[in-house]
Amino acid sequence: MRKSRLTEEQINGMTKEQEARLPTAEVCRKHRRSPATFYKLKAKYGGLGVSDARRLRQL
Repeated sequence: MRKSRLTEEQINGMTKEQEARLPTAEVCRKHRRSPATFYKLKAKYGGLGVSDARRLRQL
């Protein structure tokens, strides 16, 4: 399986920025990701903390 280029901290940071009322397009532009990728990552790691995301990725 292909390894993600983003770390758990980056994924968590992107979702926190978007939850802080920053527009999704701005978050995606800042982190150089497409909106589709952002929403896919948010669906997978949205409510998890950094340690939980690491544990999920290890499984």
